Parts: sequence; C-alpha cells; structure tokens
Amino acid sequence: MSYTKEDIIRKVKEEDIEFIRLQFTDIFGQLKNVAITASQIEKAVNNQIMFDGSSIEGFVRIDESDQYLYPDLDSFAVFPWRPSHGKVARLICDVYNPDGTPFVGDPRNVLKRVLKKAADMGYDAFNVGPEAEFFLFQTDDEGNPTVKTNDEAGYFDLGPLDHGEGTRREICMALEQMGFEIEASHHEVAQGQHEIDFKYADALHTADNIMTFKLAVKTLAQKNGLHATFMPKPIFGINGSGMHTNMSLFKNGKNVFYDPDGEKGLSKEAYSFIAGLLAHVKGMAAVTNPLVNSYKRLVPGYEAPCYLAWSASNRSALIRIPAARGQATRVELRSPDPACNPYLELAVCLAAGLDGIEKGMTPPAEVTENIFAMDDAARKAHGIDALPGSLDEAIAALEGDQLILDTLGDHVAANYIEGKKKEWDEFRTRVSSWEREKYIINY
Repeated sequence: MSYTKEDIIRKVKEEDIEFIRLQFTDIFGQLKNVAITASQIEKAVNNQIMFDGSSIEGFVRIDESDQYLYPDLDSFAVFPWRPSHGKVARLICDVYNPDGTPFVGDPRNVLKRVLKKAADMGYDAFNVGPEAEFFLFQTDDEGNPTVKTNDEAGYFDLGPLDHGEGTRREICMALEQMGFEIEASHHEVAQGQHEIDFKYADALHTADNIMTFKLAVKTLAQKNGLHATFMPKPIFGINGSGMHTNMSLFKNGKNVFYDPDGEKGLSKEAYSFIAGLLAHVKGMAAVTNPLVNSYKRLVPGYEAPCYLAWSASNRSALIRIPAARGQATRVELRSPDPACNPYLELAVCLAAGLDGIEKGMTPPAEVTENIFAMDDAARKAHGIDALPGSLDEAIAALEGDQLILDTLGDHVAANYIEGKKKEWDEFRTRVSSWEREKYIINY
C-alpha cells in the first residue's frame, strides 16, 4: 500500500485509532517505540516527533540526545490483535538528527546506504525471502517461560500432536490482515519448533516485515499463554532455529542471477555474489549470528551449516541454490539466525555479494557430498573452512573485515563491537550449571 500524509490522518480519524506506535530498531535488533495519541498524528507525519536518543543503547551520548522520527508512510498498519474499540496502529520510522540528516546509528539507514550502492551499480531491486524459525514454550504459573513444549510433533506434522497449531494459525491470520502474504506455515523438526514463511519483498520491506513478524509471534503467543522465542538454540541436543535468507538481484526487472546458458542456469553475477558471501561470511557472522548462544546452533549434526561451501542441492552447505530458475533464481544463505538485526543482516549480505560482483570473484567448486560426514582431512582436501566457533571468534573476524566494518559505518561498528564484547565477557566470566555439575564433586 502507498499512503499520503492526508490518507493517514483521515484513516486515524475514520477508524477510531487511539494510539499510534512510532517504531524503530536499535543496533542490537530490539524494537523500540514512541507511542503517541491520535491528536498528535499530524505532527508525526510531518516528522516533528522527537525522542531522547541517549536512552537507547548504542545511539547517542547524553549531550546530543535529541533525535527525530521520520515515519515511512507506506508502513502504516493497524495491529489486528488489539481491541476493535480504541485501535492501535503503527508507523515504522527512520531516525534523523535535528539538522535533518539521517542518523548514522540507525540500522534502517545502514541498509538504505547499501541499497543505494546497489542502485548506483545499476540494480533496481534486491529481493529477500526469509525463513524464520521459532519455538513455542509453555509458561509457568507466574507467566515465565519454561522449556516445556506440550508437543510431540515433528517436521510438517499436523495436530493433535502439534499444540502450537492454533497459535500459528492466529499469527498467520493477523499477519495477513497487516498485508503479509503467507506462503507456508508448518511445524519444524524439533518439538515445539515452528516456521512461517512470508512472501519475499525488496530488502527494506523484508527487514521491516521481519521486525513486525517477531512482534506478532511474541504478542499472540503471550495472548495464548505461551512464550515464543527466537533464541537460536534454546535446548541442547535438538535442532536450533535458523533464518535462512533467500536473495536475488534485479536489473531492469530481470533476475540477474539467472542465465539459461550458464552452468546450472546461473549467471556469472550469481557465482560472483556467492563468492563474495563466502569471502565475507566469517566477518559477517557477528551480525548474522549475534549471540553467545548462536554458536551452539552452528555445530555439526543439527542441519545448521558450519562449513564454508556452496551447493545446488546439498543442505549441509552454507549456501544453497534452490531448484527454481528464471525470475525465481535465488541464493540461499543458511547460517543466519532469527536473533539478528534484520537491517544489518541484509546490509552485510548485500554488501558482501556486491563486493564479489565488483571484484569478479569466483567461488570454489560446488560441494555435493555431505560435509558433516567428512573428517577434518577430507574437508581440508576440499579446502572447506569453518564459520567462527564462538561469538569471541566472530567479533575478531568482524574487526578484521574492512568491507563489513565500512558497511556498518564507524558509529554502528564501534557500538556494536563494544556491546558484543561486553556480552562475551559476561558469558566468559559467569560460572555455568554445566561447570558445577561437571566439577563440584570431583574436584
């Protein structure tokens, strides 16, 4: 939908909307909002709503705290899970400085900068389809999440085994009311694990959609007495949650990854894009897999890729090329997890791919064997490297990748790295229950 300021002012009046949430995202991917009443809508659409940026982690210092929210008018939507009397709507906003320049620490701005670079290179669209998995857990009497799932279902199972089915259906219906096109919704491999896939869109809309999706999932689960989590690996010994990211680049309305005469139907640009991703995927890991817990998912044996390889079919590879060709040709990066900040994730993915295209990189040969089944020597013989094994290694790889640092920009990179180092340090110095179980009796 595209809206004018007048459309939105009229809709707020006509539809009895009482509150409007002006939403934006901090650098760690947390959704923030400034709620205003209907009387303030005119001010909002004219970019006159101000907030204190110093209270948001990684934004600005206390002495430069005033910032403005510029709503993206096309993002206007009513929350379907709120009461029909006194409705609540939202607008997704860009963050600007008082002098009218875009704020460098706004993740949405980081993505816009890379999209501008793609446009300057002649690409008119970067389309992305995410597949975000999540767990639904029961809550205890106080409403705190447990790790009980109340669910014995497996991949693609139907109820009555799948107790999350009702909640999943509600989420799909709510998202469709907000303009999403839901392509698939199913139970995932692990107990309590679900996936809802929505139709691809251009990268900026997709990142906005991922944030809305997370909010809808969490809100509706809570309404049903469940807790939804996008934590990558909540339970040891079963599959974690990923967010496979399907990407395609367009020029003059044509998918540039497709070449009917190319090997496997892929163009030179597709191969260079793959090579760029492989060249930077270690440096990107702290963004695509941002938590200490992310690296508990990226271990052999649970369908999550941990080795740097690509393949047209092999699901153990980091990059897979789904079978569809023509306009639907796409490159699927399988390492990201749904805890990432989608604006930064898509920015670094695109920047890495464009770097591959600019430099005319070529990827190593396709790996068709199961990489998990190879031993270290076989992987070495194939020249297959591994992703970082911990957040600490990922931060070091990020610090060593100038392209990714430049993509994030000095402000975001410095604050992001500082925050992640703090997180790692907290984990490193904390004594865990595993250590107590392992050592307290024997030593």
